[in-house]
Amino acid sequence: MAGETLITIIGKVHDDPEQKFNVDGSAVTRLTVVTNPRKYNKQTNKWENMPGKFWPCRAWNQGQMLLADNVSNTLKKGDNVILHGEIETQVWEDAQGTKRRGDQIRIEAIGKDLRWHQAPANDVPATHQPAADPGGWGGEPQANQGGWG
Repeated sequence: MAGETLITIIGKVHDDPEQKFNVDGSAVTRLTVVTNPRKYNKQTNKWENMPGKFWPCRAWNQGQMLLADNVSNTLKKGDNVILHGEIETQVWEDAQGTKRRGDQIRIEAIGKDLRWHQAPANDVPATHQPAADPGGWGGEPQANQGGWG
């Protein structure tokens, strides 16, 4: 692969992912990710929201890699995500016979942006838990022995 245009986007899932299956049985999941850029206005000394950019995205299953299934089963409308993928230009003819083109992103990797997501209630809490080993992780602090701390 040479000459592809790769992009990394930090945004929000605009609509629930939609999974479909091609005639050959391969799965593809479609979703739209929206980015909301902000710009600092020097005259008002405030940040201003700029118009959002909507990115149509596609995730495919490839062999043992079940990206389309995982996107469909994991992400939902409103999730903050970070994705990396290739910009692809699609060309087609509309009903009037006019050639049309549009860009979409073929997702290589995607995941929730954990800066904004709250852990589910059934996950291990992020609070201090006493350890059985007082000198280990979460136990009583030891004197600095040239390590991390």
